Amino acid sequence: MGDVPSNAPAHCPGTQSEDAGKAAGCAGCPNQAVCASAPKGPDPDLAAIAERMASVKNKLLVLSGKGGVGKSTFATQLAFALAAQGKEVGLLDIDICGPSAPKLTGLEGQEVHQSASGWSPVYVEDNLAVMSIGFMLPNPDDAVIWRGPRKNALIKQFLRDVVWGPLDFLVVDAPPGTSDEHISIAQFLRAAAAPGGGASAGRNIAGGLDAAVIVTTPQEVSIIDVRKEVSFCRKVELEVLGVVENMSTLQVSLPALRFAAGQADVTAAVQAALQAALVGGGLVGDLGDVSASTDVFLPTGGGAARMCEQLGLRLLGRVPLDPLLGQAAEEGRSVLALSEEAAAAAGARAAPSAAALRGIVGQIIADVEAAAAQGPAT
Repeated sequence: MGDVPSNAPAHCPGTQSEDAGKAAGCAGCPNQAVCASAPKGPDPDLAAIAERMASVKNKLLVLSGKGGVGKSTFATQLAFALAAQGKEVGLLDIDICGPSAPKLTGLEGQEVHQSASGWSPVYVEDNLAVMSIGFMLPNPDDAVIWRGPRKNALIKQFLRDVVWGPLDFLVVDAPPGTSDEHISIAQFLRAAAAPGGGASAGRNIAGGLDAAVIVTTPQEVSIIDVRKEVSFCRKVELEVLGVVENMSTLQVSLPALRFAAGQADVTAAVQAALQAALVGGGLVGDLGDVSASTDVFLPTGGGAARMCEQLGLRLLGRVPLDPLLGQAAEEGRSVLALSEEAAAAAGARAAPSAAALRGIVGQIIADVEAAAAQGPAT
């Protein structure tokens, strides 16, 4: 059976069986609880989801095994960056209990409108649409206390009823972990990728890719859980496009640094000394051309690069922490645009995170173009 994971125990009834998670053969399987609560059998809504998703060329699920690794920030900045390349982009926030998209896109206080054709997403730019439960809460401070089936129903509704229109990319920001939301989105997208059949190598019926981008930070406490996320993707046959190491270093330009000696602020003196040594010595034209960096999270186990080597994955890139990235997230803006504005105003160099993001986007676009050249899944 195609819905039986490769490492399932003997006599597994299959993830789509009514007995999934309940049969005797499920005893001892680590996925028993999630299989028991996941949707089963033929779903009458899958045809409607497939019809809606047929106009979406590429679906990118941004996943992480651990919370707090900057997954939502990365997903949002990825959507901004793809839109800046002239692509038609949608950002779907399925983190039902912790929706971040309204804040990260500067759309707090906006509402979703419904028509006869479905739900209209909220637009941050002409070619960047956003959908999140955060737009539907009467009070943004209200907690969403839902069990799995209700979360699954809303995810299905997002896929079935949101009128995205033709999209080059749908970026899906998922919650951390491997629970109901992840099983649901993977199953729904897989069923919509090639109705009546199975997508191959992540390709879908629209001729694009359905794949995961996994976000981690360098330290082992994150890497351990990301390995589980990779295992999840392989069990549900979701292609992993690559891994992004977020917060790989902290990079700050010298003029932005503050210096202290004990309790005394010695910033002015240190900056003057650096100016004399570096600029006066002819090594650089401006202090803003120099940055300082340090590892905030120590990659004691080799970080994402070592994990990718061991698991046969590709490291898409390392995104450093820098103040401009934090500012972009707080203001709900693109770090690429903010970096360009800062460079134009002060002659500063581009934000390190912006340069890393451009490199990652370039690889993703190259991958989807390669998939398109192979033609749609059948």
